[in-house]
Amino acid sequence: MADVPIRDESIRLGQFLKLADLIDSGSDAKHLLLEGVVRVNGEQETRRGRQLHPGDVVDVSGRQARVTTR
Repeated sequence: MADVPIRDESIRLGQFLKLADLIDSGSDAKHLLLEGVVRVNGEQETRRGRQLHPGDVVDVSGRQARVTTR
């Protein structure tokens, strides 16, 4: 699992997917969320705008990244 630091207190899921290199482009997020392959803290997520905070774990088809602070 990769630890991915963010600058602010929170980040939107769509932005984090790109920052963590879990997707190639922002448009990929919409498709993956509709397919149901994105999980946050073990639960399926469909909202690209969901706010993530340090400690949250995002999983995309088995690839995981954890939100951390700098």
